[in-house]
Amino acid sequence: MTMNNGAGGRRRPPTIHDVAREAGVSRGTVSRVLNGGHYVSPTAAEAVNAAIRRTGYVVNRHARSLITGRSDSVGFLLTEPQERFFEDPNFNVLLRGCTQALAAHDIPLLLMLAGTEDERRRITRYITAGHVDGVLLVSSHSGDPIATELREAGVPLVACGKPIGIGSKVSYVAADDRDGARDMVRHLLAQGRRRVGVVTGPLDTPGGVERLAGYREVLAEAGVDYDERIVVSGDYSRASGEAGAERLLAQAPDLDAVFVASDLMAQGVLTALHRAGRRVPEDVAVGGFDDSPAATAASPSLTTIRQPWDRISSEMVRVLLAQIGGEDPAAVILPTELVKREST
Repeated sequence: MTMNNGAGGRRRPPTIHDVAREAGVSRGTVSRVLNGGHYVSPTAAEAVNAAIRRTGYVVNRHARSLITGRSDSVGFLLTEPQERFFEDPNFNVLLRGCTQALAAHDIPLLLMLAGTEDERRRITRYITAGHVDGVLLVSSHSGDPIATELREAGVPLVACGKPIGIGSKVSYVAADDRDGARDMVRHLLAQGRRRVGVVTGPLDTPGGVERLAGYREVLAEAGVDYDERIVVSGDYSRASGEAGAERLLAQAPDLDAVFVASDLMAQGVLTALHRAGRRVPEDVAVGGFDDSPAATAASPSLTTIRQPWDRISSEMVRVLLAQIGGEDPAAVILPTELVKREST
């Protein structure tokens, strides 16, 4: 179908009227198909979609948003300093997965970084003004008001990881952090290690809390006393893993294994052990968490706990779109997997 504007034969973009004429249906039927297909027969919907393909019609998102009150976009909100986004490979993997999952619905994803109080205030105003239909929230610390403010404003929201301290009415998708930690510590003990230290994640985040809890549970079931001298905390950065390992070695020179709550921190642990003349795994075994690109880039390669990032991102998108469509909040917990490599 060729469409001209009558002035010099210049081609004009196809309109909803062209689609209706091509499909042999009313303009209202085309509009209902474009807005979800409610009250449209399968035959009519198929005819409209075929006409869209033939005409090359492209939805005018601005015009549709004026009618529906929706922006037809979703925010990916990371409440961490900007440098963390570029350092930690998990964020990029999750962002890519969410982008791909939303692309299947022709919905763009807006990246929002809110690592400071001023950034949080600005982004909260932007979101609550209706510029996005919902938010995928990543790395929320307890005491961070942004999740509570968005929930109270009625913004559809799905958190990555179980939120801390904001009640039960926030949707979330999480890997089973506690069970993954249990698998790793059991593996280290099965290797004959008896002095297993830990570098935790931040203890105001769900991953930090749950992975430490799994570590403690396995020590208890093995009859090993909990020793605070071999427990240090990090912030998921490589530098904090390196500093954590130095503290562990100073406080417990007989250490023979370390469970590290992220692969990036584990890279820092390996650096500190190498500098101290400790061989891995001969002298000290090291286990990470995430199975991010940092695990295979490490030397030696890391035994780690695999988080199912593809499923986490697709489930976050599914739950958010359902919530935007009017469904109640939901919680999804996904299993992890122990991946054995050279470091244990």
